[in-house]
Amino acid sequence: MLIGAGIGFGLWLIWFGLFPPPPRLEAALATLDQRPDPSPEYPSAETGGWAARLGRPAAGWLTQLGLPGPRTTEDLILLDRSPRTHLAEKATAAAVGVLLPPATVGLLAAAGTGPGTGPALWLSAVLGAAGFFVPDLALHSQANTARAGARHALAAYLDLVVIALAGGAGVQSALTRAAEIAHSPLTDQLRAGLAEADLAHRPPWQALASLGHRLRIGELEELAASIRLAGTEGAAMRSTLATKAASIRAHDLAQAEADALSATERMSLPVVLLFAGFLIVIGYPALEHVFGVL
Repeated sequence: MLIGAGIGFGLWLIWFGLFPPPPRLEAALATLDQRPDPSPEYPSAETGGWAARLGRPAAGWLTQLGLPGPRTTEDLILLDRSPRTHLAEKATAAAVGVLLPPATVGLLAAAGTGPGTGPALWLSAVLGAAGFFVPDLALHSQANTARAGARHALAAYLDLVVIALAGGAGVQSALTRAAEIAHSPLTDQLRAGLAEADLAHRPPWQALASLGHRLRIGELEELAASIRLAGTEGAAMRSTLATKAASIRAHDLAQAEADALSATERMSLPVVLLFAGFLIVIGYPALEHVFGVL
């Protein structure tokens, strides 16, 4: 049944790739009025190792299936990675997971032993599914680490903005100068977004809000709201930004303490397992003697 389902799915993918369905009318009309996305573009050059090169032919099929998803796309933009490379790595990992058990069973059968083809098929399905989703888990973990670093960079960026405001610069000038001085992946995107907003004659908080929404950095969206309030209602800009920087640092400190406590709790698990094994080694002779007498 698994072999038949796999063959049928493969034939369906081939048919879908050779004869893709025509686009819907509303989708075609929407592309005519679509405005250019101000988000940073993906890298033009395809990067990646041997896994990306092997799985590159399957990346087009996965793209037609609607992959990657919205969350994965946000993480790829944050890490400045190509979606085709990520899909190619997913396809390679899934293929390795599917082919590894049959290859192992074939080698064991050639040596005169082996568990048979039934367990190998089930293990192929499990490892194939795991290999398909493991790159996504690794990507999400790296993106969360990058967002934590972006929050640190944002706090330092706000300090530079406050210094520029204290020197008599305006809001737009202070934001731009601070982005030019700071050097980090977040400030590079801030610099590009602010420059684009300046050319389009849009307020700077719109660029900050758009970037925070795309990268899923809530602190950046809150900063945009604070700057918008100060620009339209005349609120105190310097004190607002200084308070925001202090709150970001306090949040990062609390998160670091929580991560440290979680790591300490995880470190206690090996000690408990080691102690349980020690108790089993000590108590096994006595239990074996008791059960032998009974």
